[in-house]
Amino acid sequence: MADVLTAIALFILAAIALGLFAVLRSRVAIERMMAVQLLGTGGAATLLLLGAATAQPALADVALLLVLLSAFSCAAFTLGERGAAADEPAEPGQSS
Repeated sequence: MADVLTAIALFILAAIALGLFAVLRSRVAIERMMAVQLLGTGGAATLLLLGAATAQPALADVALLLVLLSAFSCAAFTLGERGAAADEPAEPGQSS
């Protein structure tokens, strides 16, 4: 059973690598933020699978921390984008 869980974890790592390669090539900030979310969820899934395969429950705590950091970075990005949009002057012909 441990071999199956390890193989699934490696598959998820490969999917994360392909997804990050595609997303990080973009110049759009929102797509880069999605790369952080991909890394957080995929990394947590990998850590949980490896923790179950090796019977190390401490990896579940690390996975939870990774997901929390990913969620907080997304929230900070969203607040920063909202603040940047409020600081930009309105284009001519648009009312606020």
